[in-house]
Amino acid sequence: MTETREPVLRVVPRPGDINANGHIFGGWVLSQMDIAGGLEASRVVNDSRLATVAVESMKFIAPVLLRDVVSVYAEVERIGRTSVSVRVEVISSRNRGAEQVKVTEGLFTFVAIDEDSRPRPIERSDGGGA
Repeated sequence: MTETREPVLRVVPRPGDINANGHIFGGWVLSQMDIAGGLEASRVVNDSRLATVAVESMKFIAPVLLRDVVSVYAEVERIGRTSVSVRVEVISSRNRGAEQVKVTEGLFTFVAIDEDSRPRPIERSDGGGA
C-alpha cells in the first residue's frame, strides 16, 4: 500500500484522545483501523453483515500526535468461504502535510454473519463465487 492511493478513512484526533504521554491512545488508532478495514471488507461482500474476528501482526511503529491528520489505508488480502482478511496501514500527516509518518499496520479478519450472528458463506459483490 502506498500513500498515492486514496485512504478509506481520514480522521483528526481530538484532545480527549490523548494519553498521559501526550500521544493518541493506541485503542483510538485501533478503532479507526477496524472501521476502515470493515468498510473495505464490505466492498467485496454482497449484502452481508461483518464482524471483526481477529487482528493479527499488529505493530505500532510511531506515535500519533494531537495535530496529525490520520489517513487509514486498507486493501483486501484474502477472501475465504466466510471471511475476508484486510491489510490496514495508518499514515500520519504532520506539519501541515510536510511530513508523512507510517505509525502502524495490521491484518484484520472479518467474518460474514447471518441474522443470528453466526458465520455464513460470503456472496461476493464482484461476481465471484462463495
